Amino acid sequence: MNLVLLGPPGGGKGTQAKRLQDKYGLLQLSTGDMLRAAVAAGSDVGKKAKAVMDAGQLVSDEIVIAIIDERLDQPNVAKGAIFDGFPRTVAQAEALDAMMAKKGKKLDFAIEIQVPDAYIVERITGRYTCAKCGAGYHDKFQLPKVAGKCDSCGGTEFARRPDDNVETVTKRLDAYHAQTAPLLPYYDKRGALKLVDGTMDIADVTKALEGILDAAR
Repeated sequence: MNLVLLGPPGGGKGTQAKRLQDKYGLLQLSTGDMLRAAVAAGSDVGKKAKAVMDAGQLVSDEIVIAIIDERLDQPNVAKGAIFDGFPRTVAQAEALDAMMAKKGKKLDFAIEIQVPDAYIVERITGRYTCAKCGAGYHDKFQLPKVAGKCDSCGGTEFARRPDDNVETVTKRLDAYHAQTAPLLPYYDKRGALKLVDGTMDIADVTKALEGILDAAR
């Protein structure tokens, strides 16, 4: 089974992808990770990608598809893949469909974990970590048991990522919506689009995703 998992930054996509990977044996394929691995391996397509990146240019869709093509032939992807970060455009989606068709495979689902922008802004701007051990907290959802003291190490200094602010998060959300908007009707026409409410508890989101996959098995 192969699927594209869509969702806004901070929407819990990574957590859910890991859970699906563990339960179904699907392999989460991040385009960034695959590019770095191909470059490190020194494969032909990896060398092409390295030359482009060293020149400070964006890697073309053709190179990304070639890297995905190589990756899907490896044994640990036999049970299927969860595509993360690709496709981002309709042209990429079409290229992915064509490449998989040549392998006798298909994309079973494109699942969007839907979370309203206001939720995402609250989630991301409210998070912070212990400066000593890195334990994560949140202004609303996960406060230390003792105010100002880390539960894990007892540290009293905390830090926030500089890009976890309203302006930056809003820009990231705008970019996500601009990229994703054309993909939804593309996959909907193919009967592959599924929507899941990402505002539910993490376990309930997992159950909803599992229900979609189990129904197709």
